[in-house]
Parts: sequence; structure tokens; C-alpha cells
Amino acid sequence: MLIDYLPIFIFFVLAVGFALFVIVASAFLGKRKVTPQKMTPYECGMDPVGQARSPFPVKFCIIAMLFIIFSIEVIFIYPWAVIFRDLKIFGLAEMAVFIAILLVGFIYVWKKGALEWE
Repeated sequence: MLIDYLPIFIFFVLAVGFALFVIVASAFLGKRKVTPQKMTPYECGMDPVGQARSPFPVKFCIIAMLFIIFSIEVIFIYPWAVIFRDLKIFGLAEMAVFIAILLVGFIYVWKKGALEWE
């Protein structure tokens, strides 16, 4: 039974062996010449300006998380729409409750001002 998996095992060993060989060969054969130009940070082809550790706006993170949450909630509507006819009125009521909860969360976020970009 295990003999059936022998080609997969051989292929795996060859792949790992080749990867290790390439890494070791590049360590021995590659040039290691450190220059100041190589050590400068790369920023889209432009010379770096200022510090790399500038403060990041938390507002952006909050809006990104809200976008992810609401987009995932919308994904839950798709399977419901596929089997809508089988669920009948019960499915409609359940989706109405789900959308109402989603709407309450959206209104809460809106009233708190989390969607305003300043």
C-alpha cells in the first residue's frame, strides 16, 4: 500500500534537496559586498525622506476592519439567496433579523463617527 506513495515521496525529497542545494550554493558562490547604497531603504525608486517609523493613523485601521466585517457579513447573504425558495417565510424572517442586526451595527458605527475621514 505504501509503495503507491513512493513516487510522491521521491518527488518531495528531490524538491527539498534542490531547494537546500540552491540555498547553500548561493551562500558559497554569491558575492557579499556591502555598500552604503545597498544598505539604504528602497522606497519606490525615490530617495527616502524622514524616518521609517512614522506614526500610522489608527483611523485607517478602524475603517479597514469595519470594511472587512461588513463585507464578510454580505458574503453570508449569498448562500441564503441560493436556497431562498426552500427556506420559505422562515428564511425570510431569519434574514430580516440578520440584516437588522447588521443595520444596527452600521448605524452605531456611523453615529460614533468611525466612518469620517479627517
